[in-house]
Amino acid sequence: MNERGILTELAIQFGLISLISIGGAVAVLPEMHRAAVEVHGWMSSETFANLFALAQAAPGPNVIIVTLIGWHVAGVPGALIATVAMTGPAFIMAYGASQAWERWHRVQWYKTFERGVVPITVGLIVASGCLLTSASGYGWANYLITAATVACVLFTRVNPLIVLSGAALLGLTGMI
Repeated sequence: MNERGILTELAIQFGLISLISIGGAVAVLPEMHRAAVEVHGWMSSETFANLFALAQAAPGPNVIIVTLIGWHVAGVPGALIATVAMTGPAFIMAYGASQAWERWHRVQWYKTFERGVVPITVGLIVASGCLLTSASGYGWANYLITAATVACVLFTRVNPLIVLSGAALLGLTGMI
């Protein structure tokens, strides 16, 4: 496929993913993985997991993963097109939602709708976590690190990067 075709495909894929990104970029991570790894073969699962880890370590919004995928696939033009395709439709939908909220936030059906979207968002984020756990490799150490990080997030106010930094140090020493 030529560069123009790849850029068009990036725009289409991330434009469509943007439309279902309730809860942000992390909520649609499994779909990004499916498109980039399984459908188009632009990268391996391990590369995808590494790009996600890099995006999480960098300051800024979670949507940086999209920029990194675009960059990996088609350089700077790919990064720009993937980012605009992911953020453009989501921005328009968020703006529309804010206008709807302003108009209807006191109406009962709208309150019910808001409560109904919460489990969908939580489910998408849990699916993302499961995907990243399996994409980063198998083994007791990976599952232990994942469990420790989840416990840290759920039960403490400790930054999860501290747990991940500890895991990185163990990895550097060859212990895991």
